[in-house]
Amino acid sequence: MLLLGLAFHFFLLLTCAAAKIGYFWHITDIHYDVHYSTAGDTRKQCRRTDNKIGGLVNRRPAGRFGDYNCDSPWALVESAAKAMKSKHGDNIEFVLWTGDGVAGHTPGISGEHQLEVLQNLTDLLRHTFSSQFVFPVLGHDDPNPGLHFGKGYKDVATLWRYWLPTEALQTFNKGGYYTIEQKVRKLRIVALNTNLCSDIVGNEDDPAGQWAWLEDTLQKSQRNRETVYLVGHMPPGVDERQTGGISPYHDVFQERFNQRYLKLVRKYSDIIVGQFFGHLHSDSFRIVYSDKGQPVSWMFLAPAVSPKRTPSGANNPGLRLYKFDTDTGQVLDYRQYYLDLTLANQRDVAEWQIEYNLTDYYDLNEVSAQELHNLVESFAVPEGSKFFSRYYQANSVKLHRNPSGCENSCPLTHYCAITRLDYPEFHSCLETAASALSSAGVITTPLQLSIHWSLLILALVKALAQSVLTPSFGVLCNS
Repeated sequence: MLLLGLAFHFFLLLTCAAAKIGYFWHITDIHYDVHYSTAGDTRKQCRRTDNKIGGLVNRRPAGRFGDYNCDSPWALVESAAKAMKSKHGDNIEFVLWTGDGVAGHTPGISGEHQLEVLQNLTDLLRHTFSSQFVFPVLGHDDPNPGLHFGKGYKDVATLWRYWLPTEALQTFNKGGYYTIEQKVRKLRIVALNTNLCSDIVGNEDDPAGQWAWLEDTLQKSQRNRETVYLVGHMPPGVDERQTGGISPYHDVFQERFNQRYLKLVRKYSDIIVGQFFGHLHSDSFRIVYSDKGQPVSWMFLAPAVSPKRTPSGANNPGLRLYKFDTDTGQVLDYRQYYLDLTLANQRDVAEWQIEYNLTDYYDLNEVSAQELHNLVESFAVPEGSKFFSRYYQANSVKLHRNPSGCENSCPLTHYCAITRLDYPEFHSCLETAASALSSAGVITTPLQLSIHWSLLILALVKALAQSVLTPSFGVLCNS
């Protein structure tokens, strides 16, 4: 038996040695604001004003690298590109750029101006990664004129034609989506236009034919034994930093499309080895479960470059570098970088630093849905409290240093958003926990919800007890 065990371990080591390790960057939600000014009013998005409101002068100047109330100045955007290049620029396979390059909520901005902004960002990334491909997707603040009729896509496609082959451009011109096939490595990247899942499309059953195309693409990949990355801007599910409710529909999928997406992920979970999104400006993850409650797929939500304070909070700027097996697409780890915005403005130098490595930070054996499930379940026990603290700190990219600000229903909202992507299930998750605590006599009034978060989650886990899940084991190959 000992010899058999040694032989198996030796086989795993050989497998790791044979695997080719690769890297790719993920950058999202740049929100470059051409009107940003250090002389601008931080209460008016740092844009050029007389700096006065009601005769009072704004005494807090906007920083060179940005402000938590504002979108990104060029100094921040350029520093991010330089950091990517200097820290891991040449030895990468590709870059994922998951949308919202343009600043949001800009009254009167024209489609032509949006394209000019996108052109600047495209040129920057193209020159930064002159030997690699960048795979971009459209964000909800990016140019999307004439969405219903496919107009406007061709203008953006013209900007990105350097990276996208002819076949990809054909579907992009139709609906802003495309797929990239890497035949040698059997890894397929499926870039989605998640704007077609929002309320902007009304009651259309299959806007721009993306759903039929997606299922056809996944069927072919399954038949050809390919592995797949799904890449998009808006993720399905609920914003974990909302206060117990679902974000407005411009922030999430329509419910019918949310259910449709999750159904496809469950159906093709054997070939989907990664899902990558942005949009929420936070650092989080999601777990998709089978109909029997087994964790079958994961999603990683990367934090934004833009520090802008959204309704659910602000964040320090972030960048992410993934490590993966280029033969299988299996993600092995990632390294999260961040910029301490306050310090950068004080020192007038943008020093992008390592925030954490995923597997070390959360003590994961491997990157899998099962391991992430085990992690989030550990939030409910005393031994796992340190992991929730780490998660909460990472969620805002070290803007919030400890979970003391996460009170009342906040921890439960995080837990339910991670594990319940279906909207009715998310609400049921919150309601079940409150009911369980009330029945147990733990709480009697809303004011008593401020008990320790681990008790809240533990009550929820018990109330939502599922069948026992079999843990998965694996070996993490190190480069």
